[in-house]
Amino acid sequence: MTAAFARRRDPVAALATDADRLAAACRAMAGRFRDGGRLLAAGRGLSAADAAHVVVEFVHPVIVGTRALPALELPDGGSADSVALFGEPGDVLLVFAPDGVDPDLTGALAAADDMLTIALTGPSPARADHVLVVPSDDPRVVREAHVTTYHVLWELVHVYLAGGVP
Repeated sequence: MTAAFARRRDPVAALATDADRLAAACRAMAGRFRDGGRLLAAGRGLSAADAAHVVVEFVHPVIVGTRALPALELPDGGSADSVALFGEPGDVLLVFAPDGVDPDLTGALAAADDMLTIALTGPSPARADHVLVVPSDDPRVVREAHVTTYHVLWELVHVYLAGGVP
C-alpha cells in the first residue's frame, strides 16, 4: 500500500513546481474565453473520458455563481480534421496525450491555427503553446495527475476571469 502512494507522490508534487507554467496557461485560456473563444478538448482511448469530463466541468460548473463557459469534446477523440471542422481562431485546444506522441493528437495540435494549444502529457511531451508534463511512466498515475491538473486549470481560469490573482 505504501508503494502505491509513493508512486504518485512525486508526479503529483511536480504539479506544484510547475505552478507558474500552469498559471500562464490559465491566464491565456481566460483571455481567450474573455474574447469569445471556446474550449475544444481531445483525448484518445482512456483519455477521451478526461476530455469529456473537463468539458462538463466548464459547461456545468459545480460552484454556484460560477459562469458556464463554452466547451466541447471533439467527436473523434481529436484529429486534424475535427480541429479544422470545429475549431475557430481564438479557441483553445486542450489535448490529453499521456504518451505525448499519438499521431492523431499531434495532427490536431498542428492543425490548430490561431488557436491556443495546451497539452497535458506524460513523460514524452507534445508540442503546444503550453505543455504540462506529468513525470511518470505509469499511465495510471499520469491520468490521475491530469484530473488534478484540469481541476486546478478550471479553478484558475475562473479566478482570472473574475479579475483575481491566484
